[in-house]
Amino acid sequence: MKKNIPELFGSMVFNDETMRSRLPKEIYKALKKTMREGTHLELDVANVVANEMKEWAVEKGATHFSHWFQPMTGVTAEKHESFVSSVGNGKIIMEFSGKELVRGEPDASSFPSGGLRATFEARGYTVWDITSYAFIKDGTLCIPTAFCSYGGEALDKKTPLLRSMEAIDKQARRILKLFGNDSVRRVIATVGPEQEYFLIDRETYLKRPDLVITGRTLFGARPPKGQELEDHYFGAVPAHASAFMKELDEELWKLGILAKTKHNEVAPAQYELAPIFSAVNVAVDDNQLTMEIMKSIANKHGLVCLLHEKPFAGVNGSGKHNNWSMSTDTGMNLLEPGETPHENAQFLLFLVAVVKAVDEYQDLLRVSAASAANDHRLGANEAPPAIISMFLGDELTEILEAIESGSAYSKCKKSQMEIGVTALPHFPKDTTDRNRTSPFAFTGNKFEFRMLGSSFSVAGPNIVLNTAVAEILSQFADSLEKAKDFKSTLAALVKDTFVAHKRIVFNGNNYSEDWVKEAASRGLSNLKTAVDALPQFVSQKSEALFTKHGVFSKAEVHSRYEILTEIYCKTLCIEALTMIEITKVNIIPSCIAYQSELASLLKRKKACGSFDTSLEDFLLGQIADLSAGLLGKLKALESAVEKAKNEQSIEAQAALYGGDVLGAMSQLRQTADELESLVAKKHWSLPSYAELLYMVK
Repeated sequence: MKKNIPELFGSMVFNDETMRSRLPKEIYKALKKTMREGTHLELDVANVVANEMKEWAVEKGATHFSHWFQPMTGVTAEKHESFVSSVGNGKIIMEFSGKELVRGEPDASSFPSGGLRATFEARGYTVWDITSYAFIKDGTLCIPTAFCSYGGEALDKKTPLLRSMEAIDKQARRILKLFGNDSVRRVIATVGPEQEYFLIDRETYLKRPDLVITGRTLFGARPPKGQELEDHYFGAVPAHASAFMKELDEELWKLGILAKTKHNEVAPAQYELAPIFSAVNVAVDDNQLTMEIMKSIANKHGLVCLLHEKPFAGVNGSGKHNNWSMSTDTGMNLLEPGETPHENAQFLLFLVAVVKAVDEYQDLLRVSAASAANDHRLGANEAPPAIISMFLGDELTEILEAIESGSAYSKCKKSQMEIGVTALPHFPKDTTDRNRTSPFAFTGNKFEFRMLGSSFSVAGPNIVLNTAVAEILSQFADSLEKAKDFKSTLAALVKDTFVAHKRIVFNGNNYSEDWVKEAASRGLSNLKTAVDALPQFVSQKSEALFTKHGVFSKAEVHSRYEILTEIYCKTLCIEALTMIEITKVNIIPSCIAYQSELASLLKRKKACGSFDTSLEDFLLGQIADLSAGLLGKLKALESAVEKAKNEQSIEAQAALYGGDVLGAMSQLRQTADELESLVAKKHWSLPSYAELLYMVK
């Protein structure tokens, strides 16, 4: 049966169209005012909205509701409650109040808090994010909410994100007002997060304890063919993946998620999905839903969706490209160059604000992409290195350099603006090639932050981006608002900002060793691992930024650092313990079984006295030597883990896990992978890379 996509799209969302059709006119107006202006939602309005939301949800088959929130675990959380309410005599009614809609009270004691609260303090609150529409998932009405403690501290990723959106809205409107844009009532940070992932056979996956427990292969000899032929990229989508993608599209469209592009990625069994831009808090919600639905639908197709940043060594890992921009409620993209001098000057000011923000807060941006998993991916041939830099393209760079030198931009017909800034009468979007090695690239009317890992919530980097850009815009507004000559002050501000921060602009190959040396000479940071990066989150500079704009309190800044560092340590501890267990339970028995078979054969052949035993002697000796080495490396890993676990300081723990433990894991894997290439397949109990990447049923 042919599906009507326009009717399907948003059919499971209590969106604007549904509210307009179901709510009384005055209630709808009051709700929209609250959404638009952030004013208080009166209880009588909330009661009407809740009742209509419940009626709509029940018509769609929902029986429960849930406040859907995003704690610091990296995944979403939900507590389901039935609409059922007793009226006595064994009778019930379906009921949902405004109070239940607006606020919930889940147990907060078991969620990460980074020391913000004691474990015996259980009370927490979820509060409706009225700017993100409610939706139905698996028969439950889900209401996107913020999550905070009894004392009001943010325990989630949505609350600081909403605060950062308010910060950039406030400061951007100050700038727009100076350019005469008084009609703009709101500036919205927008994002389109591209999502990469792997699909593998579920039965094969279940035979790999490392994949099941950690999300990545801790062992695995490289197959004869990886991605060398580059034949998977943009190739015909395999039937199993196509069926998965088709159902995924439909489910996402029902939820109003603007899934647009799908294709094979570079590595075998790897794919990508890209959505259309939306407001950043909605994009974060949508991406969290997308990851959850990907996993659910994959299971229905006998597949597993892997979202780990580096599930397989030797082939591309998976990232999430964060396409960020700023738009007004009047439809103006503030990073769109425009065609008039007025638009050009405004664009250039916002552009250099982003340049300055990325330069001054490069360490914070690096922190926003830091994790144990992403450490395996960054710097390889599918991801940018750990050094933050910006790609502007040749033409835009030349324009800024012309401004710096005070000369006319040679490609412009009009040489100078009235305000004295080099003219930009028309700047086509695609005047230069894209730079896939750049961590932060301008792509026509947005910036693509490419460092983010596949499993990440996009809240983190956008909190940093919004807040950092808001800070620079506030500095610009302070200067321009008190300027005696706006035009000359603006011209000087654009020029001086670019001159002071052009070190962050690099249009070349970010993978080259020459760039590493040049970046160091420019004074750019090179925080190679999460252990190097995470302490920057609690630097005095970072703390001052977040507290000034009300995005995090001082306590919340330090709690985030504690949580992120603890997650790093726990991740590596789990991986190391999994390696130890697999070595003992799978690999050592496999080696013993094959050695036993070889020894038995060798004994029989020698007993006959006339057979050449050189092959058996060689294999048995090689495997015996490697097995002995394996045991030594196993003991070294056990010792390194024990030492890290006994360390009291979380910083010292992280250093040990990132150093000694990871080093011991690498050594153990190297020997185990050599053994895999020697031990007969019938004895090796772990499915190979070839089976995982190519043999999808």
